[in-house]
Amino acid sequence: MSVEAMTITGSGDTETQRIARGLRLRDVALIHQLVEQYQYRLVRYLIYFTGRRDHVEDLVQETWLRVLERGNRYDSRLRFEPWLFAIARHLAIDHLRRNRDLSLDTGSSPDSDPPSEPTAKNDPSPFEIAARTEDALRVSGSFNLLLPIYREVLLLRFQEELSLQEIAKIVEAPVSTVSSRIYRGLEVLRSQFKGTTHAE
Repeated sequence: MSVEAMTITGSGDTETQRIARGLRLRDVALIHQLVEQYQYRLVRYLIYFTGRRDHVEDLVQETWLRVLERGNRYDSRLRFEPWLFAIARHLAIDHLRRNRDLSLDTGSSPDSDPPSEPTAKNDPSPFEIAARTEDALRVSGSFNLLLPIYREVLLLRFQEELSLQEIAKIVEAPVSTVSSRIYRGLEVLRSQFKGTTHAE
């Protein structure tokens, strides 16, 4: 069991059962604990999903408010992360549609900056350690240029380590579509990476 799971689990309950009960009871201590544990990952997801940093803080706050409001809908048979990311995704899409900032099929608006990793207070992940190498910096630059539909599934699969089924629920698409997006995103990354290597 991970350290994260042990900090939330207690008295014979699974991690998800404890979260579900705490959300139903609006347990303030549990909410603070969830924010502490998932805030960085939520910020990172929204930055990569929207392709920009502005409004992410507002979206994160709104996500946690929605978690409180809809806590009784959380299914303790499922992991918490996909449910959290799905809420954040719906709020982000609503925000982007209202402001007409982004189409998921065409990418970020022309005046937006490429996303960058939020500052983490925890130890760096293997992805972040690898990103310190010259080759990985090229990959990271190419990753930022991917269309959001590809960037999102690659982040959820390889950074968040979610299953294809969990990702399918978040993006509301069949598993086959998720697999295709992952494959296509990796192909685009590979071709962009080869292009930058040959250009030098």
